Amino acid sequence: MKIKAMVFSCMMLLTSLFLTGCTKEEKVTVVDVFSYQANYQGMQGGWFGKAVEDRFNIKLNIIAPNVAAGENLYQTRMASGNLGDLVMIGAERGQLERAVNAGLLIDMEPFKDLMPHVMQYSDAIKNIQATINRTEGIYGIPSEVTFYSVTDPSESIEPTYGPYLRWDLYQKIGYPELGTLEDLLPVLKQMQEEYPITPSGEKTYAFSLFKDWDGNLMVMAKQLGCFYGYDEVGFVMSKVDGTHDISAIEDGSPYLRALEFYFEANQLGLIDPESRIQNWEKMWQKFVDGRILFSPWPFLGQDAYNTADNLEAGSGFMFVPFEDMEILSHGAIATGSTYVIGIGSRAKNPERLVEFIDWLYSPEGIMFNTSQTGSTGGPEGLIWKLVNGQPRLTEFGQSALLEGDATMPESWGGGSWRAGVSQLNFKSVLAKDINPDTGFPYDFRTWDSAVVATPVHSSWQAKMGAQSTMEYLEQEDKLLIALGTDYIAPGEPNFITQYRDECKEVVVDYSWKMIFAKDKG
Repeated sequence: MKIKAMVFSCMMLLTSLFLTGCTKEEKVTVVDVFSYQANYQGMQGGWFGKAVEDRFNIKLNIIAPNVAAGENLYQTRMASGNLGDLVMIGAERGQLERAVNAGLLIDMEPFKDLMPHVMQYSDAIKNIQATINRTEGIYGIPSEVTFYSVTDPSESIEPTYGPYLRWDLYQKIGYPELGTLEDLLPVLKQMQEEYPITPSGEKTYAFSLFKDWDGNLMVMAKQLGCFYGYDEVGFVMSKVDGTHDISAIEDGSPYLRALEFYFEANQLGLIDPESRIQNWEKMWQKFVDGRILFSPWPFLGQDAYNTADNLEAGSGFMFVPFEDMEILSHGAIATGSTYVIGIGSRAKNPERLVEFIDWLYSPEGIMFNTSQTGSTGGPEGLIWKLVNGQPRLTEFGQSALLEGDATMPESWGGGSWRAGVSQLNFKSVLAKDINPDTGFPYDFRTWDSAVVATPVHSSWQAKMGAQSTMEYLEQEDKLLIALGTDYIAPGEPNFITQYRDECKEVVVDYSWKMIFAKDKG
């Protein structure tokens, strides 16, 4: 009996130890994610947060300079020796190299066998190695990698930049022709007069601005230069075909033209007076509520306002051209963008984080890691499914993606689809790339099941003579493609970085002051 009792006690002890081990193994780890491009700060919740937790036993705590303290947050965390567990930063101007040299990022090379999806883009990784003067080691994995050619646009059916107006109001005032950018102002004033107050009693404005993304220049001003094929290179506005470069603050620059344009708009009462104090989320909600009439990006106006109900009612944002425009399109870059993801040197479980990163580059992860402004399709089975060999949106998927939102099933954590999407703002692969599991693009907007013949789209297509904005721009020769290049601006001495930071603070501050000045005096 004593022997049986001893055996029983040992078994109970072993069981206890086993269960204790399971408890430790199943404990969820909070992972600090330093994300330069995120527009949200805090714990990732909702269905995406649950999907990540279920797969990797981690919760994502997002730390976003866009939301809090800007560049100062990055500098503070660099000085502390801890950027985060997962780190998403730029490789340009030595930012990534400084983090690597300071020992703030680990080498992921020992874990490459855990990254089969990532290692498909080994050339892109080697390009990043070269920018940090390393011949070996994996310290950062680039985003927006692709198998497309450098001469192909990176966009699918809508460009990244362009003048998007409330098509219903533009239609009401008779489709006035626009010769150039400045012709927008009287047209938008007419539209505002046609629709001065929303049904909820809120005043409408042509423009609503925000500061979150300001860098060397005021982002909402430099975007207007993209309508003419110009992109920002430091403090220079450069035409992407190589024909013209000009200082952003020199007379005649597209940037100063944009500031004067906004100044005149404000004089006409067309700019939301809260622009100087609001963030992306507050501005976004105004688009959702129908208070704003112009958007410089399709992923703002269309994604926020073009719900199925609004479109069926004949109201929505659509592209409206100028006669002299040349819309900038970024060519596909096989080696990806300069924005990379890596693992912080203080991360406690790098193997798990490596597996999470690899998932972001897998077909499932690419589809899951959609966003409010994203275009990848979301979870298979819930949002879409294969029917006769083609991806088709489910009824739930149509509600979530085409009608603006849907309530998630309890098995997915409940809550709102839109509120629960990924807040990382990290696009691992171009959405137009082909999903090897389906043979169709990740971008659901290109699927036949997502092409809906609404009154707004039918009216626009009849007027423009094209099925999509990209088709219109290509057939009218109004698209200027910046050939995809793997060039990354090299590092610079600290004193240059300091001067640059001081300059951009002044440029951005006075840009806002110019727009809201009482007069030109």
